Amino acid sequence: MSNTYQNPVCEGADPFVLLHDGVYYLYSTNAPDGFRVFTSTDMGTWTDRGYCLRAEDVQGDRWFWAPEVMVRGGKFYMVYVANEHLGIAVADSPLGPFRQAEKRWLSEQNEIDGHFFLDEDGTVYLFFVRFDCGNVLYCAKMREDLLSYDPDTVTFLFRAEEEWELRDCSVVEGPFVLKHKGKYYLTYSANHTRCEDYAVGCAVADHPMGPYRRVSYNPILKKNDRVNGTGHHSFTTSKDGRELVCVYHARPGRDTQCPRKTCIDRAEFVPDPEGGADILRIFGPSTDVQRAFE
Repeated sequence: MSNTYQNPVCEGADPFVLLHDGVYYLYSTNAPDGFRVFTSTDMGTWTDRGYCLRAEDVQGDRWFWAPEVMVRGGKFYMVYVANEHLGIAVADSPLGPFRQAEKRWLSEQNEIDGHFFLDEDGTVYLFFVRFDCGNVLYCAKMREDLLSYDPDTVTFLFRAEEEWELRDCSVVEGPFVLKHKGKYYLTYSANHTRCEDYAVGCAVADHPMGPYRRVSYNPILKKNDRVNGTGHHSFTTSKDGRELVCVYHARPGRDTQCPRKTCIDRAEFVPDPEGGADILRIFGPSTDVQRAFE
């Protein structure tokens, strides 16, 4: 355990952190034939625990991207990307092995960047991206078995439209939803990950399936003079739930795309001085030494 940490914390893109039984589990795009998982007790020091999913155990044989894990009924469900399609694999432990009893895609359509959102009424939604003249955000309700979504509920959310979202190409991707004071905050990345202006935006709605309204203070995470290509993020909390934490990737340098690096910064909701929905603020990207999470 370390009392401090400094970005970047490890290699890996499209990071997701699961806090389970006092341990942080970090999943990311980090291997050509599956996913490796890292663990930490403070998000300062990370230990490589090896493969949690291997290609031979699931549908897909290349382009393993953007894993995310949800715990339900003592099982761990991973939504992942391979071959530019979404799949769901299941394990008895957050360390894996994640496998598919029946190797199949969620849909035959090209879809990437799945995100599970569990609402307070028990409904599980899947947010994801389809290729539709660019990368476009969609949402659907998951079925009870959490192995498929109901195609009749698939709902278009939005595509890239604002100037800051279109500096490279028409891409909105990497969705993640936070619920705060009855509002749904859909955070997402825009531009291509190869672009130094890859950044995180936010839109707010009264229902998980929208309609979403982009906030006026976008982007909420963007490049500075030290770090660029900041995006495809997730959120977690400190163990006591008092601190909100954003986990994201950044490029290793101004002119270099890979290997992308995983970074961690604090975030918070603050009141809107004009009386609107609270403002979501991320304190990054940072490169300074910071206090680790207890």
